[in-house]
Amino acid sequence: MTARGSSPRIAVVGMAIESSAYAQHRAGYRDFPVLEGPAVLDRYPFLAEGAALRQQAEWIGVFVTKAIPGGQVRAEVYADFRHRIVSGLARAVEDGPLDGVYLDIHGAMSVVGMDDAEGDLVTAVRDVVGPDTLIAAPMDLHGNVSEVLAAAVDLPTCYRMAPHEDAWETRERSARDLLAWIGRDTRPARAWVRVPILLAGEMTSTRVEPARSLYARIPGVTREDGVTDAAIWIGYAWADEPRCHASVVVTGDREDAITAAAETLAAELWRVREQFAFVGPPGSLEEGIEAALAHRAGGGARPYLISDSGDNPGAGGSGDVTWTLRQVLRRPELTGPDAPVTYVASVFDAGAIEELFAAAVGDPVDVTAGARVDDRVSPPARIRGVLHGRYENDPAAGRIAVIRVGGLRVVVTEFRKAFHGVDDFAAIGLPPEEADIIVTKIGYLEPTLYDIAQGWTLALTPGPVDQDLERLGHERIRRPMFPFDEFRTEPSLRATVLRGRDVIGGGA
Repeated sequence: MTARGSSPRIAVVGMAIESSAYAQHRAGYRDFPVLEGPAVLDRYPFLAEGAALRQQAEWIGVFVTKAIPGGQVRAEVYADFRHRIVSGLARAVEDGPLDGVYLDIHGAMSVVGMDDAEGDLVTAVRDVVGPDTLIAAPMDLHGNVSEVLAAAVDLPTCYRMAPHEDAWETRERSARDLLAWIGRDTRPARAWVRVPILLAGEMTSTRVEPARSLYARIPGVTREDGVTDAAIWIGYAWADEPRCHASVVVTGDREDAITAAAETLAAELWRVREQFAFVGPPGSLEEGIEAALAHRAGGGARPYLISDSGDNPGAGGSGDVTWTLRQVLRRPELTGPDAPVTYVASVFDAGAIEELFAAAVGDPVDVTAGARVDDRVSPPARIRGVLHGRYENDPAAGRIAVIRVGGLRVVVTEFRKAFHGVDDFAAIGLPPEEADIIVTKIGYLEPTLYDIAQGWTLALTPGPVDQDLERLGHERIRRPMFPFDEFRTEPSLRATVLRGRDVIGGGA
């Protein structure tokens, strides 16, 4: 591999999306902004020109694309991107052996007709770079780690926070660990434990117990002799594949140390399984609205947040389910002239946008929007009001219209968009601090909304990322699985130890 004294050669590739099997949306080319060549490195602050890590290796940008969560990826789109990754790596190998591959993935990508998309992708990467090249993969803690993935990736790791405020820290840690292992005489071993738990992300936030304490154990584990990294994947509950379950992976060069650590973390995860609860005050949409109105009537500060969690685009929702919007439009206390100012975000509908952009701001409008992609929960919503604002050139949403219906400010977009930050609202003339209530398609609140919320309800609404997992009807996950099934005996939480593609010992 690398000659003594020369810089390691590391290729950077990736394809990432979180995919709900229950969303009607299908992720296509527009969902995936593509970076190739030198532009790939510009995505990573720690690989910028002049950055310390940039100087320690020859980093070769190949192909990286990342979409916001959604439905399954169209098979032809995945096949194209996979080919571009593999062919780009093949060209890099022609210029000399690669010491490492930095594989930026999510862990919960689903592709139409496939069961283990990331497992397929990393297998293709391994086939082209050969058995000696080290592969590192930073991932979301809501990923699903199959044995294929665990066996093919030398240095897997995942976020330690939900919301994922440590996403870039995790990516940089992964790059540092990859550099630290290149040139060593041994390869990292992984102790992998399959844990038969499948929980919604909103029940496993590290803002609250037991996840907060569970993940707080990880830094101590990584300081143990012989341990490089420890990771707990909670798993992704809105897919329906055999790989959907929690996992623990501990990486290092001492098999006894990583095995003990992985089995200890897995046992602790299993021990606290019944303690997981929703991160925010849960309730029905009606209960959320009543709580928001009571908050306002009692003189509470603005704004009160209501999560439309069943169609959260940040977790894989289609983004145009109208169930919540239709309920809100029926509430006279929200649509009257003296109603509290309430932002409702959002549904996408290109046809409705064409109609709305044919009108002038201030004109009365009557438009039907939403449920063009996902109409299983509710039909399109009729919105009659006044065109409050029009906006263009949003990188995700394209064109955006805001319709005023009494106190409501209903957001309609041309394409899918998650309104998950203060800036998303401010950019379309809806300053969050001026709203009494904000209803948005989200689960747990992302940082900027969390910081401004003066009250909050996690509304348990129906949709493709329904928090009530029993309503979804999983058919292909491995059983028994908590919380779906009773366990007559304790599950085996023994670690399977892998080095390269070889199984050293243990059992899942």
